[in-house]
Amino acid sequence: MYRKQIEEYFNLHKDEMLEDICKVIRIKSDRQEPKENMPFGEGVVKVLEESLNIAKNMGFKTTNYDNYVGTVDFNDKEKALDILAHLDVVPAGDEWTVTNPYEPVIKDGKLYGRGSADDKGPAIVALYALKAVKDLNIPLSKNVRLILGTDEECGSGDIKHYYKIEKEAPMTFSPDADFPVINVEKGGLKGLFNAKFNEDNKLPRIISVNSGVKINVIPDKATAVIQGFSKDEVERYCDKTTELTKVKFTVTEDAGNCVINAKGVGGHAAHPTGGNNALTAIIHLLASMPFAKSEGFDRICAINKLLPHGDYYGEALGVKMSDKVSGELTLSFNIFEYNTTGLKGTFDCRAPLCANDENLRDVVYKNLNENGIELEPCNVSDGHYVDENSDFIQTLLRCYEMYSGKKGECIAIGGGTYVHRLKNGVAFGCTMPGTDNNMHGNDEFAVVDELLLSAKIFTQAIIELCK
Repeated sequence: MYRKQIEEYFNLHKDEMLEDICKVIRIKSDRQEPKENMPFGEGVVKVLEESLNIAKNMGFKTTNYDNYVGTVDFNDKEKALDILAHLDVVPAGDEWTVTNPYEPVIKDGKLYGRGSADDKGPAIVALYALKAVKDLNIPLSKNVRLILGTDEECGSGDIKHYYKIEKEAPMTFSPDADFPVINVEKGGLKGLFNAKFNEDNKLPRIISVNSGVKINVIPDKATAVIQGFSKDEVERYCDKTTELTKVKFTVTEDAGNCVINAKGVGGHAAHPTGGNNALTAIIHLLASMPFAKSEGFDRICAINKLLPHGDYYGEALGVKMSDKVSGELTLSFNIFEYNTTGLKGTFDCRAPLCANDENLRDVVYKNLNENGIELEPCNVSDGHYVDENSDFIQTLLRCYEMYSGKKGECIAIGGGTYVHRLKNGVAFGCTMPGTDNNMHGNDEFAVVDELLLSAKIFTQAIIELCK
């Protein structure tokens, strides 16, 4: 029902929708220093005002919640559905090649610009879905509200403020991820560990190890400084480790020391199999070498045993687990600092719904502690799950299948989305399976046909969920 009208509507209003997306892309809206009445800086306030003005000109009632969040209401009836999108963006670098990040351009069927995919494009697409229902005079017995946030990229302080004032709708979807439907988001454990030990000057010895920049980023580089080996000796051990790990090493001499640099492949902690961890490779290399016995070297060997290269599932640490709904636990060791008197490290574990403090945190604590390494106080964060058999999810899948012609299915992911803390919230679009739109990277784009398809899917979903 209504499919023909919806198809015709967006064929007529495609250019208008794309121009409004371009209007908001042109406003630089990464988070800046707060100002009076501007909790996340001036840019996000400007883009929020522009978006609410677009909605007002469409005839919708809008509300600004203290420049944290703006809302657009379809009608004044009982609320059934929230659509949660955001207008803030990650900072853009200077290595864009197709266009400047805030000068949107359409080329080869793609709309380039910062926020085109994440999440300004989808936000305006959702607004046009409301407009389509309104212009087509399709009656709704309940309200749908579009929520436009301004701090998704930096902690979601925007919606924390909003939900202190307003209640969640019975159903929420966020067009800030992928189709078909993401209904499972894993919990996790961000683990920090440390050890102190006495300095030992016996040679050969390890002077330092350094690797990693962020807890959720698999490091592509690592460096170690060692003493007591010749360059030729070190290179022989490096060759053996490269053969095993595929991580490449270079060795230089500096003031009697050997400096080892490892080069792997970076990646995201939510998908650790997609990288090749330079840190775990260099730890493996060091543990394979005949250093003099010392407390520090013992700790390096223990870390290599518990967090070995290529163990993406926490098996050596004793926490390998999975469940049918959310899949397997994954774990990546991403930050490490070592010197002659101590070490500290950080790992990022994405845990299935069956994980808890007892079967995950406490096991990690025990196994590290038995090797003279202390896990700092932490807790397993809860996962997020919405029943795929609910009418809500089945309706979204049906709308997706109707317009895309593809099989609808639910997806479990290792990361968290905008709806992670909402009881009945899921991620739904706007990126189609198989599309890599350089989100957060240079030359970010949205596929124009995917934006158009999403608008049709969202329109149908609003009708069926709020009829």
